[in-house]
Amino acid sequence: MEANPQRPNEREDAIPALNAAVEDLNVAEKASSIPPAKAVLGSVVALLTLIRACLLPSRYDALLFHAQLGLDGQQTRSR
Repeated sequence: MEANPQRPNEREDAIPALNAAVEDLNVAEKASSIPPAKAVLGSVVALLTLIRACLLPSRYDALLFHAQLGLDGQQTRSR
């Protein structure tokens, strides 16, 4: 019986990669002297930051999930 190596969690790998890309693009944006390039780099940084924020789990999402399941100790109302 051959042991299967565990696949790394893609989400855990993606967040550091996004952080590195954002930092690199910030440096490139500051170093660039071409206004259109600065605009494009700024837009890409904003997009990558948004993607990174979507990948991060939030406490609100977890609380909302527990509340929907009735795990928060309160009764949920039917609409």
